[in-house]
Amino acid sequence: MGEIKEGTLLWEPTEQRKEQSKIYEYMKWLNEHKNLQFNDYHSLWKWSVDELEDFWASIWEYFDIQAEEPYETVLTSHQMPGAKWFPEATINYTEHIFRDRDNDKPAIIHSSELRGTEEITWEKLYQDTAGMQKTLQNLGVEKGDRVVAYVANIYETIVSFLATASLGAIWSSASPDFGTQSVIDRFKQIEPKVMVTVDGYRYGGKDFDRIDVVENIQSELPTLEATIAIPYLNDQPDTSRMKNATLWEEAVAETGTLTYTYVNFNDPLWVLFSSGTTGRPKPIVQSQGGILLEHLKTLTFHADLGKGDRFFWFTTTGWMMWNFLVGGLLTGSTIILYDGNPAYPDKRMLWKFAQDTKMNVFGTSASYITACMKDENLKPGEEFDLSNLESISSTGSPLPPEGFQWCYDNVKEDLWIASASGGTDVCTAFILGAPILPVHAGELQCRGLGAKIESFDDNAKPHIEEVGELVLTEPFPSMPIYFWNDPDGSRLHDSYFDVFPGIWRHGDYLKITDRHTCVIYGRSDATINRGGIRIGTSEIYRAVDHVSEVSDSLIVDVPKGKGESYTPLFVLMKEGEELTDEIKQTIKKEIKTHCSPRHVPSGIYEAPALPKTLNGKKLEIPIKKILMGKPVEEVVNKGSLSNQDSLNYFIRFANDQSKTKS
Repeated sequence: MGEIKEGTLLWEPTEQRKEQSKIYEYMKWLNEHKNLQFNDYHSLWKWSVDELEDFWASIWEYFDIQAEEPYETVLTSHQMPGAKWFPEATINYTEHIFRDRDNDKPAIIHSSELRGTEEITWEKLYQDTAGMQKTLQNLGVEKGDRVVAYVANIYETIVSFLATASLGAIWSSASPDFGTQSVIDRFKQIEPKVMVTVDGYRYGGKDFDRIDVVENIQSELPTLEATIAIPYLNDQPDTSRMKNATLWEEAVAETGTLTYTYVNFNDPLWVLFSSGTTGRPKPIVQSQGGILLEHLKTLTFHADLGKGDRFFWFTTTGWMMWNFLVGGLLTGSTIILYDGNPAYPDKRMLWKFAQDTKMNVFGTSASYITACMKDENLKPGEEFDLSNLESISSTGSPLPPEGFQWCYDNVKEDLWIASASGGTDVCTAFILGAPILPVHAGELQCRGLGAKIESFDDNAKPHIEEVGELVLTEPFPSMPIYFWNDPDGSRLHDSYFDVFPGIWRHGDYLKITDRHTCVIYGRSDATINRGGIRIGTSEIYRAVDHVSEVSDSLIVDVPKGKGESYTPLFVLMKEGEELTDEIKQTIKKEIKTHCSPRHVPSGIYEAPALPKTLNGKKLEIPIKKILMGKPVEEVVNKGSLSNQDSLNYFIRFANDQSKTKS
């Protein structure tokens, strides 16, 4: 596949497609009920951020938010941090999941390496949630208590979360592939009362028993009083070493009517943790109301979800996309879960799963699509019936233009591709897709409604058609209400507001085009700066991806003083390939052609593995710091890595470099 120019028009929705979209319905409603007329997406977006209070009040009204106490104020101030949304209102998230359910229709389709595909009706989901609520109440769980979950991406996990939220209790989850210390670093901070856990899991055809790990985690949680144990790896797991264990079947046995504990709009729904590659993971607390409004808006208008749709995202319970996927239930859609290795037994597995589940929206990571691109024999559109598939959404890292083109060439010609960007910090995508907009290669279609996103230059001035810092210049409902154990707010302030006072700095490099589309260039603190010309790491990776022998790559820019820097490129070769001088020259040529001659790396090295977080993100900044001579313990939380041993190569590399200098 040849190179495709960034910005190339690849797809446009038909007029019929636009008129059938949920966002089109909302625009008609604004016209009829508010006398507001918008002829295009950008004018709607501009109103939504210039008139924040009017926009979010319209969202409240449009979705008929159920409140025990109504709101009087939409937003207390525009000051960040500190702005509060709908402060007088009391609501319950779970109530909005079940308020308009089709009892006999599927709410959830789930499958895994351990289980076949099964459909769960709304009625069963409701009854199991009611049963779990009773069990949590019997265990003394009340509003504000923490329920933590060391769980796979399976049906029982959704039930546990919805029951927790129904009581006004606070949820936090970690995936069972997280190591012992990584989970302790998360859960110990928030002092849980109850833990939900699986006994193990299967990944890539291998079984991983987690009973010992659960015991070790629980020994470090002095506040823990009880365990709900889900038999997943084994039918009858040994629960004798768990604190006050109740098996799943017993936990959901007592059905009845769900009750809802109303909490303040700004009370916590869950604690999400940053990947925590350096120091302890940040405990990010988001509100019941902020998440409810943001997910309703985004999943309805930007993902175009409603009753009858089938919404899938490949995720684990340790990534915010799991929380986002659960939000699909708010729209009345069927959500689809898969637990296991997405490339086992091969990369066709998820595409077959798309066929078998008749999914409309296929959500995945950009790295999964780029991995599929490297398999010349993989043509999902020819092998599988994807007639129900309407949209592919990707996030986690920038999807290169070639990734867009691959989907059109190999999956489906009539496809809405929505590359998205946001983060754990806001538990949503705020630069993403809209079904009424065209798709351009390598570009994200739009800034999300109600999200005043701009690209700032070094003087804190917004600019267009230039790469700058991604900032939010107005409050946004799903921003953290606080960090756990951060009473003076200093950790929150230093995470987002220390560079531009009163303005949220997200940490990504962004270009907004004159067509109002967006391009993300990777993390701003991992940028490559050669001779004053900055370039995002994603542009380097895109160039290296043209070299068929290379499986993956990682580049860092290490300052040397006096304005100079050293930029080593580390490559992971495909099986059976080795890094020859000829391949090095090919890599340099691709970077010269696609980036610039000044961005050719200082050296190219073959690494046995590239370190990644448990959520699959490359460790650019910690590797940069290791190469600057910082102690590993200071810059990397090893428990946050999916492949801890991969660090050894970079530690040796740094030592060799320092010996060479001396």
